[in-house]
Amino acid sequence: MSITNKHVIVTGGGTGVGAATAHAFKKAGANVTILGRTKKTLEAQNLPYQVCDVTDNDSVMSAFDAARKINGAISIVIANAGVAESVPFSKMTADDLNKMLSVNLGGVVNTWQAALEDMKSEGWGRLIAIASTAGLKGYSYVSGYCAAKHGVIGLTRALAIELAQSGITTNSICPSFIETPLLERSIKNIVSKTGMTAENAAKTMLKENPQNRFIQTDEVADTAVWLCSDSARSINGHCLAITGGEI
Repeated sequence: MSITNKHVIVTGGGTGVGAATAHAFKKAGANVTILGRTKKTLEAQNLPYQVCDVTDNDSVMSAFDAARKINGAISIVIANAGVAESVPFSKMTADDLNKMLSVNLGGVVNTWQAALEDMKSEGWGRLIAIASTAGLKGYSYVSGYCAAKHGVIGLTRALAIELAQSGITTNSICPSFIETPLLERSIKNIVSKTGMTAENAAKTMLKENPQNRFIQTDEVADTAVWLCSDSARSINGHCLAITGGEI
C-alpha cells in the first residue's frame, strides 16, 4: 500500500529529526501534520500543524481531532518528541525522572493511542517511535533518559505482538548522536559541567560511533519512510539501530 495521501502525524515536528521526517513524508506524497509545543518553529516548516504537549493526553486528543478535520483519518504516527537531561544518578530527583518518563515514554503512549482506532478501522497503520541507542544500552549520567527509552523499546515489542493481526506494525528507530539542536545543547552541557572545550566535548561523543561521525537527520527520516513502504510490511517489533556500527 502506497503512503500517497496517507495522513501522517509527526510529533516534535518543528525542528531536527521531526522536521526532516515530516518533509520526507511530504515529498513521498503523504498528508502531514506536525505537532509541537512552540508555534514559531512549527510555522517555519510551512506544513499543517497543531500546538500540542505530548505529555498532556487531553492536549494530544484535541490536536489529533483538529488534524483529522484537515487531513482525515490518521494512518501513521511518528512519535519523535523527546527531551534529554544529564544528571548523576545519585542526584536525580523524582521530578527529574518523571520528566524523562512523561515526555519520552508517556508521550509515545499518548500519541499512539490517539490514532489507534483510525488505524484499526482502516486495517492498516504504522506506529513508529524515534527512540535512541539509550534504549538499547546504558550511558553514564542519563539514567532517567535511558530508563524511558528502554521503556519505549519494551512498548514497541509488546504492541507489535498485540496488534500483529490488525494490519498495524509497530517499530522504533534507535539512532546514536544526531546532529541537531538537541546535540548542541548536550555539548554545551558537557562544556559547562566539565570545563572542556566544545570541540573536545564533541570528540567524546563521536568516539562512540565507529564511523567517527554524527548521524544526520535525513538518515532517520528516510528510515521512517521506508518502514511505511510495502517492502517493510513484515518489519514489526523491530528496533533499528542507526549508529555507524556502535551496536
